Amino acid sequence: MIPGSIVEIGGIPVLLGVQDRALLEFIDKRYAAYLTTKPSAEPFELTVTVTPDGGVYQGNQVRVEWREGRWLLEVFDSRAEWFSGSGRGWLRQSAAFPESIDAVLRVLHSILLAPQGGCLLHAASAVRNGRAFVFTGVSGAGKSTLAGLAPPDVVLLTDEISHIRSVDGVYRAFGTPFAGDLGVAGKNISAPLEALYLLAKGPENRIEPLSRKQAVNALMRNILFFAKDPKLSEALFETACRIAACVPAYRLVFTPTPEVWEMIG
Repeated sequence: MIPGSIVEIGGIPVLLGVQDRALLEFIDKRYAAYLTTKPSAEPFELTVTVTPDGGVYQGNQVRVEWREGRWLLEVFDSRAEWFSGSGRGWLRQSAAFPESIDAVLRVLHSILLAPQGGCLLHAASAVRNGRAFVFTGVSGAGKSTLAGLAPPDVVLLTDEISHIRSVDGVYRAFGTPFAGDLGVAGKNISAPLEALYLLAKGPENRIEPLSRKQAVNALMRNILFFAKDPKLSEALFETACRIAACVPAYRLVFTPTPEVWEMIG
């Protein structure tokens, strides 16, 4: 294996081969709770090179394309190629924006999870009494707000990007280092997924059950997937349907007060 740091999120280890000292220090600090020297499986490998102009691409939009047996990724100042067959790829980014690797990892995990029946969900998630609860919604719905109101007996998995996949036939939510407004990495643990909540702010706290169709729609609106690929899109739809069939879903209307957590768990 190439030298570097192994970052394992949700049981998916990725070896980041980095020779640039400053970027390696950034990675070791940003993903401290997710570094491992004993990965649970053979790591995927991403060789990272730091150059003055990064990958040349200077757009604000994430671009992901499948072409001739490989994934092409363009994220901020970075450019990458990922070869799914070998589980290896490369990334070029500039020294000016070390955070770019965070965006690339999100894209990479979305690609790796899709054929496994899992997904990255734009959602906060937390563990209470050994069970995981996921709170999804568009930007501004209140994910970070709700996470910030959590009482001491709640363990935060993330306030921004939730990692969900099936383990031995049970859907679990895993902690991720992908932070939102709270700016804090989630705890590196997992728990069985007890319930899914679609967030909405309102004048009072209340919970309304969602139909399976409504749950699928909520999931599909908030699953992170950047590639326009019919096969993987179909796989994600099937994943959303399976989650909706196994996990109760609700609309959670709440006011930004700690009392909302009295309704959860």
